[in-house]
Amino acid sequence: MTTPLQFEQWSHAMQSRIEHVLTTTMPADTETPITLHQAMRYAVLGGGKRVRALLAYAAGEFCGATLAHIDLSAAAVELIHAFSLVHDDMPCMDDDDLRRGKPSTHKQFGDATALLAGDALQSLAFELIASNQLSIEASQKVNILYCLAFATGSRGMAGGQSIDLESTGIKLSQPQLAQMHALKTGALMHAAAMMGAYTAPNADTQKYQAVDTFAKAIGLAFQVVDDILDAEADTATLGKTAGKDAEQDKSTYVTLLGLDTAKSLAQSLYQQALAPLEAYAQEADMLRSLASFITQRQF
Repeated sequence: MTTPLQFEQWSHAMQSRIEHVLTTTMPADTETPITLHQAMRYAVLGGGKRVRALLAYAAGEFCGATLAHIDLSAAAVELIHAFSLVHDDMPCMDDDDLRRGKPSTHKQFGDATALLAGDALQSLAFELIASNQLSIEASQKVNILYCLAFATGSRGMAGGQSIDLESTGIKLSQPQLAQMHALKTGALMHAAAMMGAYTAPNADTQKYQAVDTFAKAIGLAFQVVDDILDAEADTATLGKTAGKDAEQDKSTYVTLLGLDTAKSLAQSLYQQALAPLEAYAQEADMLRSLASFITQRQF
């Protein structure tokens, strides 16, 4: 079993790795159009826990992929995540002025540039996967592209955001809340893990299925913990505006279930994530440790 210190060392190494990959694959902030490229880099670089990239690396290694092959899938999912945050923070969406401890992209660069930056980040994500830089089989690329596109669209992240906007002031049932977050948050986290897995040559079907089940459970657990932290932590700790959902009268797992029951649900989902990994030994340890990190994080 991986120790906490080993996981910490691995996660820091992967966070540094993905930061380098993103820094070198994004357009330089001196390249025309300069302001747009500055906004893109501002939205992506120098912040965040990179949980989605960590999922890609852990799942990819579990299935037998090399880090070099996983890099662009990890970068692509982080670009999609960043694009979603840029758009979510805008006045027409969640209207938030703070992200990752600094002004949101639209506050720093204006609404129009932020909108374009989000659009460009989304395009760049697919460009990276389709490019010759990713030297894997064409069938693997198609699987990765489909996975990412599905998770980003109306049956994934965009659809979840639409449901979220329509649900302001409406008390959702637990199944309705789970469906919304399975789309808004869970779909991209699931995609991150599957994209990492798909970069592996000749991975067996059972490992793909294990990653699939693991990622669905841990994606929902991530959102439950987010709701708990939103209720317990302050803005300085979170790096974003605390209590925003409650202020906007949106349903959360805490408002629906209460704090203690929400914490119990997070623990249950953690156990569900671990279940498909029971058949595997050390090769699944980083996935196990990542599940623990996601469900037990304090910030």
